[in-house]
Amino acid sequence: MRSASTPAMTCTALPRDGAAARQSSSLARRSFLLAGLGGLVGLAGCGFQLRQAPNFTFNTILIGTAPRSTLGTELIRTIAASGAVTVLPEGSPPDKAQVILDALVDQREKVVVGLNASGQVREFQLRVRFKFKLRTPQGKELIPETELLQQRDISFNESAVLSKEAEEGLLYRDMQSDIVQQLLRRLAAVKSL
Repeated sequence: MRSASTPAMTCTALPRDGAAARQSSSLARRSFLLAGLGGLVGLAGCGFQLRQAPNFTFNTILIGTAPRSTLGTELIRTIAASGAVTVLPEGSPPDKAQVILDALVDQREKVVVGLNASGQVREFQLRVRFKFKLRTPQGKELIPETELLQQRDISFNESAVLSKEAEEGLLYRDMQSDIVQQLLRRLAAVKSL
């Protein structure tokens, strides 16, 4: 309770005139632009550069993957989209290609990594494994046998089986795309045939 002898305190904001408000917002905009420009200069000075499309030393490639391999299909589509390399159709004579990519292993795995007290599955580990080698038609090995592996953990709940199946499919697709990008970088690293 307030006694009658203490005066009530009130605050009233004084209205800003239009010129002062415009000057304040203009100053804020300028400082924001200067900060952004300073950030760009800092990134350019440290050597930052956006990832470029890979440059390959070969013009034609023959890719030997399983006929219904989703990873092989994505790899063929990605290399063909680069425009610099012609992907020869499956069954083409090997001597028409400058390089041959042999897919040795292309598999998906699903391993149980966690159980609850009653023995029910609570967590899986999903893996995509791709083993390959790159060679010339004459047999010169450009990239020796190499394995690329991606793995992701996924929790499991038997009351949400359909949503977990959809999540599993998305994780497999994400891992597959990562492997294709890694493979493209390795192919671009080949400097001589």
